[in-house]
Amino acid sequence: MAEQSKLPASRESTQGGVFDWHPLESVRRQFDRLFDDFPSRRGLADFQPFDRLMSQLPATPPVDFVEKDGGYEITAELPGLDEKSVDVKLSNGVLSISGEKSEEKEEKKEGYYCSERRYGSFRRAFRVPEGVDAEKITADFEKGVLKIKLPKTPESKQEEKKIEIAAK
Repeated sequence: MAEQSKLPASRESTQGGVFDWHPLESVRRQFDRLFDDFPSRRGLADFQPFDRLMSQLPATPPVDFVEKDGGYEITAELPGLDEKSVDVKLSNGVLSISGEKSEEKEEKKEGYYCSERRYGSFRRAFRVPEGVDAEKITADFEKGVLKIKLPKTPESKQEEKKIEIAAK
């Protein structure tokens, strides 16, 4: 004779109509409680500790590294900085871009005073490709954009040679 398990005769239980007998019901109730406790109208960035953490992380400026006909070009977006607060150095085949940004803001109104200070530094480093003429590297800074030109040496500008593949 087959073994039978006993299930509630009606769909209602003693706890107000919830199907307590279903194996996943308790998991569903715990999951619902989790979302009931979580503020649904606010995003994760609205929570003060997370917002404070994100504002303290060092910002790394976006950089494009492109090969052009006569050499390479690095473009770095550095909004809010000027050429005096940015350093470009070449050492042992590594080109580094570094800088520091500091900002102070003070606002006074009747019954209100706000003082904010933000500062941070960044550094990006790139291995200079072979064939770059290190003596002719130039850097220009205009409207928050740094452009560094790394010209190729005459020897490295030679046209590429196609090598045929022999079939055997």
